[in-house]
Amino acid sequence: MGLLADYKPSNKLRFDWGYGLELVGNIGQGSQQLLLPQAYLKGRWHQLELYAGRRKAIVGLVDTLLTSGSYSLSGNAMPLPTIQLGTHGFVAVPFTKHILSIYATYGHAWFETVNRKVEHTLLHQATLYARIGKPSWPVRFIGGINHQVIWGGYSPYLGNSLSNNGHLPSSFKAYLYAVTALPYSNASIDGNVTSFDETNRIGNHLGSLDIGAEFSLGNCTFLLYRQNPYDTGAIWYLTTIADGLNGLSIRRQKRGSSLFSIDRGLIEFLYTANQGGGQFIIDDPAQRGKVNYFNNSQYVDGWTTRAHTIGTPFLTPEGDVRPHLPYGPIINNRVTLWHIGLSGRFGSTVNWLLKFSESRNKGTYDTPFATPLDQFSALLQITAPLQLPLLGELLLTSRVATDQGAFLPRSTGLYISLQKGLQSTGLSLSSAHPKDTIKKYR
Repeated sequence: MGLLADYKPSNKLRFDWGYGLELVGNIGQGSQQLLLPQAYLKGRWHQLELYAGRRKAIVGLVDTLLTSGSYSLSGNAMPLPTIQLGTHGFVAVPFTKHILSIYATYGHAWFETVNRKVEHTLLHQATLYARIGKPSWPVRFIGGINHQVIWGGYSPYLGNSLSNNGHLPSSFKAYLYAVTALPYSNASIDGNVTSFDETNRIGNHLGSLDIGAEFSLGNCTFLLYRQNPYDTGAIWYLTTIADGLNGLSIRRQKRGSSLFSIDRGLIEFLYTANQGGGQFIIDDPAQRGKVNYFNNSQYVDGWTTRAHTIGTPFLTPEGDVRPHLPYGPIINNRVTLWHIGLSGRFGSTVNWLLKFSESRNKGTYDTPFATPLDQFSALLQITAPLQLPLLGELLLTSRVATDQGAFLPRSTGLYISLQKGLQSTGLSLSSAHPKDTIKKYR
């Protein structure tokens, strides 16, 4: 069930507000769950937006509808409780005649303590993107960076070389060092700073450097993009430049009028198997490898929440894979993936969406698989209006997804949702089987 109130479509309002509430029940084999994936309030003043609560989001330059998953934050996991201030989309920079626009956010979030070895951890999130080119121009260039830092917290599992009796730096000065990614911290910054923090930086830093171009040709709009992941700073020496998410999205500006139409398509290639090589020598930039994406020596839960990967779901936690494989927070981060997404319509009212993904998985440099494991994942979604007595017009959404291969357990799942529009709000009821949907497409 859910309630949703968005901003009013008029751009003349200086101030507006909205909210979202979503309650989901998952019914599976031997388990029932009641989840609250969204619960937030938001407000907008001109083009500045502030929100607080759980809110679904995708971070990074990507086709958000058809992607395999943005590197840093894909929407694969339950949103964290967050306070965020930012622009409402791209905003034109004054005196540039709309040639230069920026999109920026700054946020703070709290990790939940459910099934985590490091408790009371905090998250800093920031993004800064620029777009060059007027909306009316045939070509527009986009580039930017997103920055996530896990910091603070306590864990009885960490030794004294990684923590101060389990405590990690959590003072305001430590926060400033985490936000700015400053090196050379010491005990004067925070009494819980260890030799590990002094050698590295306070917190676990990760994100992506993104570049892309959007251009129009005939009836189609093309989006070409690349996300360059970073985790340890090796990206600045270009030792991990081979890794990244590459995508080409094509979208019809005017949707097809035939009985069956394809209105949008995407092809993506994700590669994270290089990581600068299998050696890490801090004094040799050419051998600053073994990046070990989404894993960290201090924050041993990895880039996960509730056992789900926060970033691209194809970098996989141990709970998703076959039981005979190695253990670890993210046990597979050396991946080669091809992904195709398509969407369109049947007639004038039925929308469809299709995703195919084929991946080769090598584990990690520390715990490699004996042989690379191939995996195929697919999802089909159909959305159509439905008329029922008493309830009137509803929106029916059904999804079927499957995982087949040597890496994940073989499984097939079904999701069904009914939505009823109530003026500016919406009401939905849904159930899922056997889990949310299938692993890759939660």
